[in-house]
Amino acid sequence: MRALRIVLLLLVALLAWLQYRLWLGGGGQGEVQALQQQVSKQARDNSGLQQRNDALAAEVKDLKNEGGGEAIEERARSELGMIKPGEKFYRVVEQANAAPAEEAGKPEEKPQ
Repeated sequence: MRALRIVLLLLVALLAWLQYRLWLGGGGQGEVQALQQQVSKQARDNSGLQQRNDALAAEVKDLKNEGGGEAIEERARSELGMIKPGEKFYRVVEQANAAPAEEAGKPEEKPQ
């Protein structure tokens, strides 16, 4: 009878120790959840980077193709502001403090 109690006590202690390791110990449930969150974040980051890589690969392919001259010209125009000979370049600049339409017709008063 006494041996049965000792074995039962040891089994309860072992169960308590295993539960502790499962929930709070190293490699336990909390650490697994943290790692799963890191994996899902990395998968999202990888997906965004894959889309970026695909777009860049398509751009490189377009530049290497025979029609790449058009793509190069488009980039030169948009990024470098280049124009063809004989073309006129017009820059439209909006004022930061544009007056409302109703005040636009009134003459400005000059301080004296």
